[in-house]
Amino acid sequence: MKLICISDTHSLHEHMPSIPDGEVLIHAGDCTGSGSLSALDEFTKWFRSLPHSHKILIAGNHDFCFEKQPTESRRMCEERGITYLRGESIAIGGVNFYGFPWQPIYRFMAFNAREGELKGRLKLVPDNTNVLVSHGPALNTLDYIPSEGAHVGCRALAKRIEQLPNLKAHICGHIHESYGLLVRESDGLKCVNASTCTEDYKPSNTPIIIDL
Repeated sequence: MKLICISDTHSLHEHMPSIPDGEVLIHAGDCTGSGSLSALDEFTKWFRSLPHSHKILIAGNHDFCFEKQPTESRRMCEERGITYLRGESIAIGGVNFYGFPWQPIYRFMAFNAREGELKGRLKLVPDNTNVLVSHGPALNTLDYIPSEGAHVGCRALAKRIEQLPNLKAHICGHIHESYGLLVRESDGLKCVNASTCTEDYKPSNTPIIIDL
């Protein structure tokens, strides 16, 4: 199964590099810039038009509409053939995907959560998860901000990843500066930060392909 990974398009999806073919197209959050329903409407129309058989979307910290207008936002996705995951799973071709939009508190953004809440929500990630899609990265994995000289990923997420016996890939975004792919030598876990936008919000990073 070929997974095509993008994230953090921030309503600039029309200007991003071309998207390769694959069975599952995954967007790891921040599909909008303003977080409005109108911005989501524009994005989901574009997302629907892509030829991939399956499309998975989670919300990011800019996507306020999924918090403030959850019913309308979910309906918009469903009507356009997009699988929206908010603490939910879906099985595609025998592969189990789980979507996790929450991240450690950052300013006054959407899907902020304190450490205790993050731990509680992460306990609900099923042990049979093969592909975990979160908006934010795990601590010390594709989470470095050079200007701050700091790793800013989620500690609770990193711990839960180590507990998932069937995990094959973790896909995130959020930290534009840490775009890239790495494969852990210890167990072959494929870790992706698929941020399409650069630190300067230029949508120039190419989609990342994972073969499972």
